[in-house]
Formats: sequence, C-alpha cells, structure tokens
Amino acid sequence: MKIGLRLLLAFFLITGIAAFFVLRVFVNEVRPSVREVMEDLMVDTANILAELASDDLQAMPAGGNLDNTQFAQRVNDYALRPIDVKIWGLTKRSLDYRVYLTDDKGRVVYDSGFRQQGSALGADYSRWRDVSLTLSGQYGARATREVYTDDSTAVMYVAAPVRNGDKVLGVLTVAKPMSTVQPFVKRAEQAILVRGAWLLGLSALVGVVVTGWLVWSVRQLRKYAMSVELGERLPAPKLHGELGELALAMEGMQERLAGREHIESLVRALTHELKSPLTAIAGAAELLHDDLPAQDRQAFSLQIQEQGVRLRVLVERLLELSKLEQRRSLDHRVELDLAVCMRAAMAQANARASQRGVRIRASEMPTLSAMGEADLLQLALSNLLDNAIDFEPIGGEVVLSLHREGKLAVLRVRDHGAGVPDYALSRLGERFFAMPRPSDPLNTEPRKGSGLGLAIVRQIMALHGGSIRFTPAQPGLQVELQLPLR
Repeated sequence: MKIGLRLLLAFFLITGIAAFFVLRVFVNEVRPSVREVMEDLMVDTANILAELASDDLQAMPAGGNLDNTQFAQRVNDYALRPIDVKIWGLTKRSLDYRVYLTDDKGRVVYDSGFRQQGSALGADYSRWRDVSLTLSGQYGARATREVYTDDSTAVMYVAAPVRNGDKVLGVLTVAKPMSTVQPFVKRAEQAILVRGAWLLGLSALVGVVVTGWLVWSVRQLRKYAMSVELGERLPAPKLHGELGELALAMEGMQERLAGREHIESLVRALTHELKSPLTAIAGAAELLHDDLPAQDRQAFSLQIQEQGVRLRVLVERLLELSKLEQRRSLDHRVELDLAVCMRAAMAQANARASQRGVRIRASEMPTLSAMGEADLLQLALSNLLDNAIDFEPIGGEVVLSLHREGKLAVLRVRDHGAGVPDYALSRLGERFFAMPRPSDPLNTEPRKGSGLGLAIVRQIMALHGGSIRFTPAQPGLQVELQLPLR
C-alpha cells in the first residue's frame, strides 16, 4: 500500500472515530441538558406560586379545598388563556403547566389539571416523592411516565413548600410534560448531526489536501535523492517547513560528498592566491627603501611589512581551519580589552569601507575584558565587517557596539542590507554556504562568497567558549559574538 493511501486511511479512521464519539456525546447531552434547564425554570415557578397560594391555604378551613379561592381562579384563567407564539421558529399553541396543591397531610386541595385528566381533589399524594420529600423539608421532584415503556410520555413534577413563617402549610407542585419540549430537543439533535456531517466532510477535505501535499513533497525528495544517486546536480526542491529543511540538508550533504576534492583544491587555490601578494609586497618593501625619503621610506616599509605579516597569518589561518575545528582550547589565552580589539578591526576595515562608499560607526564601547587570543578575535571581527560591508548599500553605515548581558560580553555588527531569509539563518557559518552579495556598481551580476569567513568566526567563538548568533534586523542582519566576561 502506498504511503499516500496509508496516510489518508489513517486520517479518515482517526477523524471518523473522533467525530463519532464527539457527536455521540453532544447528542446524548442534549436531552439531559434540556431537562436540567426545564427543572430549573420549574423550581422558580413553583416557589413563586407557593408564595401566592400561602394566604388562601392558610385561610382554608379544615377538610376544605381551594376551588373557589382567588388563587384557584387565577390559575384556572391561566390554563384557559389562548396562545399562539413562535419560539425560534417553533410554534407554541398551548400552556402546559399543571398545578396542584396539597395540605400538610398530603391531601390534594386544588388541581388545575382536572379538565384534561380528571380532578384529583381529595386524593392522598403523601406518598408521591414530590410531596413526601417537600413535607419532610427536602427538595421534592419526580418524573413519571404516563406509559411506562415510552419515555416521551414522561411528566416532570417539581414541588415547593407553602409556608407561614417556619410552618409548612402544604406543598405546591408544578408539572410539565416532556413531550412539550421534544420539538426543541429534536431540532437541536438534528442541528448537531448536520453540523457534525459538515465538520466530518471538511475534515476529510483537509485530510485529502494535507495528504496530497505530503505525498507530493515526499515524491519531490525521492526524485531529488535518486538524481543525487545517479550523480546529477539538480537544485534541491523548494519545500516549506521541516521538509524544506530536509531538502536543504540533503543539498548540503550532496555538496559536501560530491565536492570534497573541489573544496580541497579551492583551499589550495586560495592559499596560492594569497601567497602571491606576499612576494610582491616583500619586493616592493625592498624597493621603497631606495626611492623615498628616509622618513617616508621607513613608514611605508613598516606598513608593507605589517600587511605582509597579516596576510601571512591569514594564509596560515586558512590552512589551519580544519585544525582549528579539532582544537580543544586556545594556545595563548590572555586578557583582552574587547573595545580595543573592535577598534583595531574597524581601523583595518575603514579603507575597504570607504572604497565601497560605506561608513563604519561605533555606537557604544564600554571597557569589557575577556580571555582569548587577540589575533583570532580580530580576525573574527574583520570577517564580520567584510561581510557587513559587502551587504551594506552604498551610502549606508555598518554599526558596531559592545555591551554587557549578565556574565557575557556581546559584540554586535549590524548592516542595513537585504538581510538573510529565515531558512538560511541556521546554515550561516557552515563551510561554503553563503548568500549572494549585492551587485557591484561595475558588475551587475550578484556575487557569492565562499562562506569560509563565517565558518572561521564560528570556530573562533567555539574556541573562546562563546557563540555566534544571527538575527534579522529589518532591514539587514545583526551578528552577535557572545564571550564570557573575565
């Protein structure tokens, strides 16, 4: 069985079982809920009528009844009132309360239902639960079926005591047939079933759509994996969510597996390109000693020699990048003034920033110290500044800041460029993963770096016991280096 069919059947099974039990619970709760609401209303009615009947019952002679009293006349008038009303679309044409009243011995002294069911005057109701419980000081109520096997013929009885102060004079009971509310119950049940059917149908539609999307995504990944197996170089499928991350991971794995030799050759080529300027700088330094005045010769000679040393160190760091990833700790850990390191990196990057029409500004530089290697930390900052300058629009500014967060020193470099998509944030710092740079004024084609700069930064932070964090700045990207304070 294919994965799509399995997913669809599993979804239908889970949805169907859940819908069945949920709808069953709802439908089964309708009738009890209606009865509870009806009983609540009848309790109020019984207590109101009990108060109205108290004077007549108190004045009734022993062995008499309330047939000719004002209370009886008013209740009889209620039963005879014509009515034709619509309640939420259902028509009501009869008043359904039956009211009977007993004395303190349980003998019926008034019954409004004699016209339909025959008078119960004089009957002994002391054994009925509504009367007996109320006379004993409890809440009295009962439900009695006219036809024992037919629940639809049930009549609910709710009683209230008729009092004169603390003395119980009798019991007033209000009765209402359950059949009078049955249309409302049926309509509610039908509405629940109809809406449940719609819900089940919509759930099925969602299941079909989700299953179709999952199957399509898995097939795209399978096709891509099969192309990798055959040695083809196809771009990873554009998917969303975890499957999109899986596609990017597969693409990265493909690049690493297929491009290991290419990476090694690229590193050798980069090393060769960096070594060549060293020879030229060294030769120029020797020539400058003869062509310039002594003071200028010495200044330029020292500057060239310093740049030569710096390039040589950079070459060594590139060659040792794989070794750095295996190092457990720093070789020469000393106390560093982080503000000094940041200013040194700014001074080195100012020339390149000016060439691209970008300014570098430091917003705040408090005095904070951390343990580490100055060369490595400045190399990390230089790489971040180079990236920020590449992405910063012409006329913009790259902002550096240094501040304290608890026991950490946070060094920030923020540009105002196009930023980085969310899916790529987690991959920044991987070897040979880089985003396209904005076009140069003289070159309209977008450029893409090697990704080695951020890889070096990430490894330097790991050696210092710190971390690197990338945050969208809108616009631009903010990179934070977090180092433990000394």
